[in-house]
Amino acid sequence: MTSTSHPTTPPTAPRRPVTTEHHGRTRVDDHDWLRDKESPEVIAHLEAENAWTEERTAHLASLRESIFGEIKARTRETDLSVPTRVREHWYYGRSFEGREYGASCRVPVSGPDDWTPPQPAEDASPDQPALPGEEVLLDLDALADGHTFFSLGGSTITPDSRLLAYATDVVGDERYTIRFKDLTTGDLLPDEITGTLGGGTWDRAGEHLYYTTVDESWRADKVWRHRLGTAQADDELVFHETDGRFWVGCGRTRSDRFLVVAAGSKTTSEYHVIDADAATDGPPELWCFAAREEDVEYALEHAVIAGEDRFLVLHNATGPDFELGVTPIEPTPRAGWAPLVPHDPATRLEDVDAFAGHLVVHQRSNGLTQLRIIELDDGTSGSSGTSNGIGDDYLVEFDEEVYTVGSGANPRFDQPTVRLGYVTMAVPSSVYDYDVRARELTLLKQAPVLGGYDRDDYEEHRLWATSADGEPVPISLVVRRDARAADQPVPLHLYAYGAYEMSTDPAFSIARLSLLDRGAAFAIAHVRGGGEMGRRWYDDGKLEHKQHTFDDFVACARHLVAEGWTTADRLVGEGGSAGGLLIGAVANQAPDAFGGLVAQVPFVDPLTSMLDASLPLTVTEYDEWGNPEADPAAYDTIAAYAPYDNVGAHTYPRILAETSLHDTRVLYVEPAKWVARLRSDATDADVLLKIEMSAGHGGVSGRYQAWKDRAFTLAWVLDVMGLA
Repeated sequence: MTSTSHPTTPPTAPRRPVTTEHHGRTRVDDHDWLRDKESPEVIAHLEAENAWTEERTAHLASLRESIFGEIKARTRETDLSVPTRVREHWYYGRSFEGREYGASCRVPVSGPDDWTPPQPAEDASPDQPALPGEEVLLDLDALADGHTFFSLGGSTITPDSRLLAYATDVVGDERYTIRFKDLTTGDLLPDEITGTLGGGTWDRAGEHLYYTTVDESWRADKVWRHRLGTAQADDELVFHETDGRFWVGCGRTRSDRFLVVAAGSKTTSEYHVIDADAATDGPPELWCFAAREEDVEYALEHAVIAGEDRFLVLHNATGPDFELGVTPIEPTPRAGWAPLVPHDPATRLEDVDAFAGHLVVHQRSNGLTQLRIIELDDGTSGSSGTSNGIGDDYLVEFDEEVYTVGSGANPRFDQPTVRLGYVTMAVPSSVYDYDVRARELTLLKQAPVLGGYDRDDYEEHRLWATSADGEPVPISLVVRRDARAADQPVPLHLYAYGAYEMSTDPAFSIARLSLLDRGAAFAIAHVRGGGEMGRRWYDDGKLEHKQHTFDDFVACARHLVAEGWTTADRLVGEGGSAGGLLIGAVANQAPDAFGGLVAQVPFVDPLTSMLDASLPLTVTEYDEWGNPEADPAAYDTIAAYAPYDNVGAHTYPRILAETSLHDTRVLYVEPAKWVARLRSDATDADVLLKIEMSAGHGGVSGRYQAWKDRAFTLAWVLDVMGLA
């Protein structure tokens, strides 16, 4: 194996064939041995890959430093978030120049009708309060001290605002430890809960914390109830999900009345409820709202309509794009879900938030996000003249052609405003409060971009490509106006994800300016498998239809070339995780469409992973990818597109694969094997593997290191584009 000190050739992974047979199909894996990360030989190989990548990108060192400097110079390092009211305090986060993580803080409200967020001093130093009476809840830099990785998994405060529970991960494997802090004394309580999925949920009395743990395959399967002052070994098991396709989670309704335990697969839901108002002499009763029915998804929210307590049920029992129903506060089969917002095939309902005076429906139509307000009245009168407690129903309007809007932190049931976030690829993230009764938007803060940024220097477009089966596919694009002044092709960076009904909506990025200001364009291909165009868009890009995801991405690439936006040799595609699968597939299927490809934590060996039910997430993923162990058709479908299995003897575009040793979701071995096969089987492949040796699925922790990592990737992209 190549030495890690002065590599002159790329590392070569020895072939050690492992033969398996499924459904009469024989499969040979030459590099399965790379999965043993406890092996010194494997670690040596990964370190050799890093050394080779360092050698091959050494000429970009100054560019990386320049991009890192640009990101840093454009970012207000000492900053804070807009305060959010939770009960009797305003909560906000602070960041400080020179520090990786920052702090979470709070100050008391001035009175019960105080709904105007205070304006803290944005340039206060770490030893100065940003507001009078500031209380530092968590100093994240202090918590991260001594660790190469740190992640705050979640934090929650008791209803009396006295105790704080917070979860941390210092490895990167997303297995968190929950600790408890007494906010009156600043002391940690002796209680400690290990091996959790993340944060927790307090009961209304603030005496018990509900939390979730995972099984051996990293599936959230149990909900526990911890009583303060007792050992974790004495915790009560509240709910255990035994179906390997289902995960569980718990939370409280905004009204604070109900604690809900949700069990769900990719296609089916079931909710269990604890009513805090119900009198009981023993442990609280957990009851099922509606028993699971295969392929019926639903979610619960508590509302008060015309003075009556009701459950809102967002469900797909009447159509794929969901309907909003209403029921009594009792177990209710789906025949009793009365429609409040009927199913509309042109509008995908995604979520609903209930407040004392209004409902907020999160939806999307024609590929764009929307916020819909449904006002509530007393049930006898209202601006609409109704008598069922429902008033006016309308959208919050915005001017830009391509944008993303979503509800922000809105924890209070009785709040008269809706906190929302708004962003485009040229407009930095903006925080608004929307006064429902006055129907007025108030801009509270727009993320600062230092150095003279002018939004008018950039133009945004919504384009449409035509996929192989004739399906129109939307593209969101941003570019500097002066880069396109001569109407000539420019280098272009094309991103996509395309799985799990996760939508890749337009967003702003300070780091991306380092591409745009050097004359490149950036675009998002909203491919099938995501949710941008409704549930049909998702269904048409998974299981036996997965090939549509790859066809859509290639169609977008070729459309951008055909319409004169770019040329294939200066077009760089990027995707991560399931989007990395997309990148690996198109590398095999359409290598001529790209000059370079970036695959981040890529799921490039799906056949091996989906054949192994003991691996994290595999069983819960059967509804997304299929079960190749049990179903020959699913085996053949995955085998036909799996990047690792379909590496061909042809020329590939330049490829950069990035992964992390401790990734739980997509094991490092997948890109390691893929790179090894590309090197051995492709006719010509300039491929690099960069592996973080102390990080997880989300990469490194800490903002400066994250900026450096992104600078590394962008420098490589610019090099492919000819802009380095």
